[in-house]
Amino acid sequence: MGGNHGGPGRTLGIITLVVSAVLGATFLIGRNLVPDPPRHGSNVTATGADHPEYADQSAPSTEESGADASPTPRPAEPTPPDAPGDDPDVGPMGTRVSTGGAEVALTFDDGPNPDYTPQILAILREFHVTATFCVVGQNAEAYPWLVQQIVAEGHTLCNHSWDHDVTLGSRSPQRIQSDLLRTNAAIRAAAPEAPIAWYRQPGGAWTYPVINVARELGMTPLHWTLDTSDWQLPGATNITASVLAGVRPGSIVLMHDAGGNRQGTVNAVYRMLPKLTGRFDVRALPKRGM
Repeated sequence: MGGNHGGPGRTLGIITLVVSAVLGATFLIGRNLVPDPPRHGSNVTATGADHPEYADQSAPSTEESGADASPTPRPAEPTPPDAPGDDPDVGPMGTRVSTGGAEVALTFDDGPNPDYTPQILAILREFHVTATFCVVGQNAEAYPWLVQQIVAEGHTLCNHSWDHDVTLGSRSPQRIQSDLLRTNAAIRAAAPEAPIAWYRQPGGAWTYPVINVARELGMTPLHWTLDTSDWQLPGATNITASVLAGVRPGSIVLMHDAGGNRQGTVNAVYRMLPKLTGRFDVRALPKRGM
């Protein structure tokens, strides 16, 4: 009565367990053979920031999207004469990532903006600090009085494209040139005598064509040393802490005065400047480029 309980059912159950164990072991072995995605150790970010108003600013990283970390190889492109090597002032594709001296440069992207740019200008004025404003052409056209105020108070201007096109570098040289010239024209309509010696590509999405066109127009490609990630809205305390902990002699600090809610950035600038100016000479980048 009790010697053959389960019969075929018990045999089937044992077979199922064995098959499951084999499949599980195969999955684990295969998973261990897949390499982990690369980690980024530099504080120089090649893709820059993402803004609510500029939803296409930067593509997700391979770690976030699960995409293949090894892109399809592209044909070799000519190396600019100031390509990065041992020079700490030179970054991606020959862009500028340092002031070249002991001074620190604060840079503000995406403006001008009538809510946040005047607040930042007032704080800089209070602490006797000049900065560099990377302006978007359509905003310069919309708020010319803010461009005039930026120039009148001794700050440096930087071209940041007409409408913050992250993909601008992938377009034809003629299209790139048209975009940059249109932006310069909007800036000069507000401030005819103001030099525009710098160009910063939206998202830090540099390509050789956009670098070449910028240089042909007399502008130095400007990257950054320290990205505060204020575009993620981490709050004034975190923005302040990231600057004070990460800044070094020669740092170019990336922040934003438009492209979303920038009140946290405004408050952070007010908090950080007393300590920052006590440690460094904080000033705008040269108006004639480098």
